[in-house]
Amino acid sequence: MGDTVTEVPGDARPRLGQFVRMRPDRATGGHVLLGPETVVVLNPTGHAVLALCDGGRTVDEIVAALVAGHEGADEATVAGQVRDYLGRLADRNLVTLGGAGR
Repeated sequence: MGDTVTEVPGDARPRLGQFVRMRPDRATGGHVLLGPETVVVLNPTGHAVLALCDGGRTVDEIVAALVAGHEGADEATVAGQVRDYLGRLADRNLVTLGGAGR
């Protein structure tokens, strides 16, 4: 498997994949992403991104919300990181990327 990551357009409307759920983790106080035969421990940033992935917001809107909540955040940097993160999760079928770009 190569290092190629699914390209995520700004107009995609990401949501958790079928049979994927985000749950609190009692052991750590954080959150985990649960999928078929998969558990991903989320850091606070990953949780913040996925909490906005409801299928209604575009990636560009998610990035804008994250930037607005973090003073001094560079929008281009955040956009690149969010798109890479969502692309990697899409490659594992943990998120789907619906929307005009798909």
